[in-house]
Amino acid sequence: MQFVYAAYFFWPFARRPSEAGAEEPGSYPAGPDAEPVSIVVCARNELDNLRRLLPLLLRQDYPADFEIVLIDDRSDDETFLYAQQLAQYYPEKVRLVTITNTPDGFAPKKYALTLGIKATRYNHLLFTDADCIPATDQWLRLMQRGFSQQHGADLVLGFSAYTEAPGFLNQLIRYETLLTAVQYLSFAWRGWPYMGVGRNLAYTRACFTATKGFASHIRQLSGDDDLLVQDAVRYGQRVAVVADPSAHTLSEPAATWAVWWHQKRRHLSAGRAYRLADRLRVGTFMMANLLFHWSTVLLLFSLNNWIPLAVVYLLRTLFVSAVYARLSRRLHQPVVVGLLPVLDAVYFFQYLALGISLFLNRNLRWK
Repeated sequence: MQFVYAAYFFWPFARRPSEAGAEEPGSYPAGPDAEPVSIVVCARNELDNLRRLLPLLLRQDYPADFEIVLIDDRSDDETFLYAQQLAQYYPEKVRLVTITNTPDGFAPKKYALTLGIKATRYNHLLFTDADCIPATDQWLRLMQRGFSQQHGADLVLGFSAYTEAPGFLNQLIRYETLLTAVQYLSFAWRGWPYMGVGRNLAYTRACFTATKGFASHIRQLSGDDDLLVQDAVRYGQRVAVVADPSAHTLSEPAATWAVWWHQKRRHLSAGRAYRLADRLRVGTFMMANLLFHWSTVLLLFSLNNWIPLAVVYLLRTLFVSAVYARLSRRLHQPVVVGLLPVLDAVYFFQYLALGISLFLNRNLRWK
């Protein structure tokens, strides 16, 4: 089963050429960049991050008009003052939407995003988070080009990488990010989109209207990205993939295990609302890997089987490592190849632990 996923989804996606059509890094041929775009950023108490992000957004190399709609979601630091100053200094580029309170029972970010989207001027919407930065000044241009794929896409999936830092936790976070991205990007490329990440996601206003916004899950804390993709597919919206490294966004990873555990619990909680076919597709891949690792542990105690076990383990590990190493180069999310067997085992057992944790305790909190 792992071979099927790798051969049909992962390896062909890893060999997919650049969506930008660039023969050399940094060179981008002329493309359909005439459509104006609204970049939407939702922030709460993100002053330092916004000081880093907004200048990079303003410097995006894009030939058509674009605006930045900054949503101040109940901040109690100087986020509002900074955003207000920018809006006054760049009145044609920066617009400020201020949220003072969230109605009872509504997910705060989804409510804030809804009001922000209503305030946008343009039909094409591009989303990122305040704690991200675009990898290059071509991010807006390349994500915009995704709309021209497949005879006019309604929704564009991008990739958001994590920066490198010392320590095993950082290695695991970047490996988990790579493996998650490989699944949702390659599945979408094969015609089965099921999720995206709000740090790098684009869709049209018409797509948002067709899905009735976040109405189907407005009371659920997570899912402003993946559950919207689920609704978009349900309503027949067309999905494109842009995985060119110049179209990535970069985020700072969690610094502690506790913070990362909380983040993953929140992200995985939306999975219960996925369509059955998507749960089966993702679940089969996860279960095949978990069974492999569990079988390895159990058969280690069977002396009669250690030689064939070692052969099978080695062949599978070499094959998977080769595929994942190629994918890491394709997505510019480096992993230490020598650590792949360890990261792979820890990732899948950690995934099982998260699933058990969510089953036993579904209470989540948002900042």
